[in-house]
Parts: sequence; C-alpha cells; structure tokens
Amino acid sequence: MPDVHLVWDGIPIWLELKVSKGNAVNISPHQIAWHMAYHARGGLSFYLVKRSKDRDILLFGGDQGPMVLDLGCLAPCALRVDTVPELFCALRPLLLDKLSCALRPAP
Repeated sequence: MPDVHLVWDGIPIWLELKVSKGNAVNISPHQIAWHMAYHARGGLSFYLVKRSKDRDILLFGGDQGPMVLDLGCLAPCALRVDTVPELFCALRPLLLDKLSCALRPAP
C-alpha cells in the first residue's frame, strides 16, 4: 500500500514517496506490483521522488515502476518541478487528462 492516499476534487490518487540521493530510486517488487495492478484497473497512482542532490521533485506514473527501478531519476517523468506548490499546479491538469482518458462514453 502506498504512503499517501489523497482525494482531490473527487479523484482518488495514491502516492509512493521516495527520496533519491543520486539517480537510483529504491522501489520494492511489492510496491511495483501494487502500482501496476492498480494502474491496470484504471486507478491513478504515482511515484513522487524528491532528489536531494538538485532538489528536483519528479513524478512518475504508477505504471512506470519497472522503468524507474531500472533507470532511476533518468527515466522519463510525467512532471519535473522545483517546489511543492509548482507540483500541485502542474498535477491538476495531468490528473484531469488521465481521468478524461479513462471515462467511457455513455451507451
């Protein structure tokens, strides 16, 4: 189970919080499995990585666990920001985009 569960404007989101001193991100096989299964069922989850080296905040999709484990902070991220307020400003459009893609048209 991830570290943070948040509901933002009715959208449930799970966040796995990580700190990286270099490029490596320590993600367990259990964490990867949880996020992959949740993502496969249409859930929104993310790995939120704070780089202590250059203070970047990186956001990776829950389906990117294997890539983040392999490439660490060098993996392509959904968002890269400098501050928490910037994160929340940039996160809202990303969530709305992901949610609109998941909605199915009414029959």
